Amino acid sequence: MSTASVVTRPGLVLADLLPASRVREAALVVGGAALTGLAAQMSVPVPGSPVPVTGQTFAALLVGSALGARRGFLALGLYAAAGAAGLPWFAGGTAGASGASFGYVLGMLLAATLVGALARRGTDRSVLRTAGAMVLGSAVIYAVGVPYLMAATGLPLGKAVAVGLTPFLIGDAVKAALAMGALPAAWKLAGRRG
Repeated sequence: MSTASVVTRPGLVLADLLPASRVREAALVVGGAALTGLAAQMSVPVPGSPVPVTGQTFAALLVGSALGARRGFLALGLYAAAGAAGLPWFAGGTAGASGASFGYVLGMLLAATLVGALARRGTDRSVLRTAGAMVLGSAVIYAVGVPYLMAATGLPLGKAVAVGLTPFLIGDAVKAALAMGALPAAWKLAGRRG
């Protein structure tokens, strides 16, 4: 079977195109966690908000899409657990589960799982479907992150939305646009190599 025919078969994610082994599985999970931790270091403070703009949301959604639901969950679970245990790879080199933005990390865990499941159904193969998956993934991140922010800071809902969601919408649109180009392009590249 050629790679081109594998690429179009539903049920696969990009990581499935690599030769299967236990080493591959472990490397993908650790690599996904490390990529997210590295992307979190691209952190820009938002005036008036305890939550910075980072690259980790993009990385989490990309990891989920490329690895699939199970590996995406494991990669983001490793990222969250290691950061909560003290590894300084959350935004700006921070660690711990007590910060106001830790809810977004938990949301990323769920979002990676969701977009990974959607990618297995082929949502990462076209621009529009990728956009839809990224919007859903971002919504999951906010659905967990904003209530956690409220609980951690005592902010009312309106203020939590104003400092924990609204300032990030343009950046999320840019991240979705990057994913809309990157994922379908990766599938086309993989098909041409077959």
